[in-house]
Amino acid sequence: QVQLVESGGGLVQAGGFLKLSCAASGRTFSHYDLGWYRQAPGKEREFVAHIGGTTYIADSVKGRFTISRNNDKNTVYLQMNNLKPEHTDVYYCHAGSTPGDPDFWGRGPQVTVTS
Repeated sequence: QVQLVESGGGLVQAGGFLKLSCAASGRTFSHYDLGWYRQAPGKEREFVAHIGGTTYIADSVKGRFTISRNNDKNTVYLQMNNLKPEHTDVYYCHAGSTPGDPDFWGRGPQVTVTS
């Protein structure tokens, strides 16, 4: 059974940083794209970043967020720096065998940035 288990969300003041982690299990993910989406209440899920054959980060967070992975640990990370209140969202980890088409999702940690 595939599981994506996230950690690292929480409450931070504007200008602060958080690092999200997502540990995948249930199969080998070395050939999968791993990454993150974000979603605010009442809004559509929005792409943030993924890493696999290529690395892609959304323009809205480029220069502020960094994505990395450790294939030995089947884990993907999202380093979020200089956070702003508009980055407050639920952040969902995903894994996909095809770029841009997630097959699996995590449950999503809440990230809250206060002003």
